[in-house]
Amino acid sequence: MNIYKDIIEQRAKISVIGLGYVGLPIALAFAKKVKVIGFDVKENRIEMMKSHIDPSEEMESSAFENTDILFTADENDLKQAHFHIIAVPTPINKHLLPDLSPLLAATRSVARNLKKGDYVVYESTVYPGCTEEDCIPILEEISGLTFNADFKVGFSPERINPGDKEHTLVNVKKIVSGSCGESLEEIAKVYELVVEAGVHKASCIKVAEAAKIIENTQRDVNIALMNELSMIFNKMNINTFEVLEAAGTKWNFLKFFPGLVGGHCIGVDPYYLTFKAKEFRYFPQIIEAGRSINDSMGFYVAKRVVKQILAAGKAITASHILIMGVTFKEDVSDVRNSKVVDIVNELQQYKVKADIVDPYASSAELQEHYGFPLTQTIRNDYDAVIVAVNHKEYCHLTEDYFKSICKENAVLFDVKGVFRNKIKGLAYMSL
Repeated sequence: MNIYKDIIEQRAKISVIGLGYVGLPIALAFAKKVKVIGFDVKENRIEMMKSHIDPSEEMESSAFENTDILFTADENDLKQAHFHIIAVPTPINKHLLPDLSPLLAATRSVARNLKKGDYVVYESTVYPGCTEEDCIPILEEISGLTFNADFKVGFSPERINPGDKEHTLVNVKKIVSGSCGESLEEIAKVYELVVEAGVHKASCIKVAEAAKIIENTQRDVNIALMNELSMIFNKMNINTFEVLEAAGTKWNFLKFFPGLVGGHCIGVDPYYLTFKAKEFRYFPQIIEAGRSINDSMGFYVAKRVVKQILAAGKAITASHILIMGVTFKEDVSDVRNSKVVDIVNELQQYKVKADIVDPYASSAELQEHYGFPLTQTIRNDYDAVIVAVNHKEYCHLTEDYFKSICKENAVLFDVKGVFRNKIKGLAYMSL
């Protein structure tokens, strides 16, 4: 079966399983060219997409126009498709171990509707070997078909960056891989329909899996170094961002910055790699050290603020703090694995009263997942303000504004240093 030819000649459809911040852009991009089935297990999300609303608030309603797509929560509709793209989350559990349950559930859904000649391509970030060791056996067992003889498999890792309107599916080169030479060529041609930047053909599925996981692991380790430097320079009373600005004048200095590392990519993916490494009796040191540092930064921020309040002679249990921003990064609504939550939890340990505001986050979602809502009204008597996420709505704020909502001798903790050299009358702190 020439899957590429059948797709462009409308004899075969593409299905996308999982319509979150990764899956929906892929589904809509293909749907402007060919026939697509968009599947998600959450019916309320499907209804929103049928009304041209992106539940993740990443895509404009115009992105749904001029598309040939069936949005469905009915697994049986997958039988109409011949090229299946699985783009579901791959989180970690409370023990910081890979949670493959969404991926394996999606694999079972596809397997129950798999036909001879079909392709299955995984986009979800996994450890090297997961596709072949964990997923393909399920496809074979449930479908009764034989891998490579009856169906083919590929891996093409997602590279979508939430909130980033510049680096999109269309203009970022796509890694593709296949279970054989034929599948690699067919999968590459299918993705070239929508990826204008072109594709990179990996030699095998494991190489593609490994390439994806080290993209975020590399960033995690580099940010951890910046966070450790920040802690060192704080003890020396040196501003880290000024140090990095000076060092950045050298042509080969890597421009990473300290910060809270949350979300469902950088703060998660390294755990998949370390988990798999231990199967081979290798116990990563640099990667796990980086994870330890980055996972501690929310607590570190909270403790520094508490110390500053105490140094001002105030009773910590009588203090009131405003936290501005709770999503995992700026200008997005996603609160999954947000490290701002660690700041809130640490302050609660000190019995500090904390108000949390955010122009993007859902108060109901915060209450459901973390046990606290957003504050509806900002007071005028805060002992400290923590600008935890530099949403665009916050970056234009002035010192007069912060003074208007604070008591005397208040502290402003500017996590990302966006107000550096702009604050003169408040005690100013940053990473």
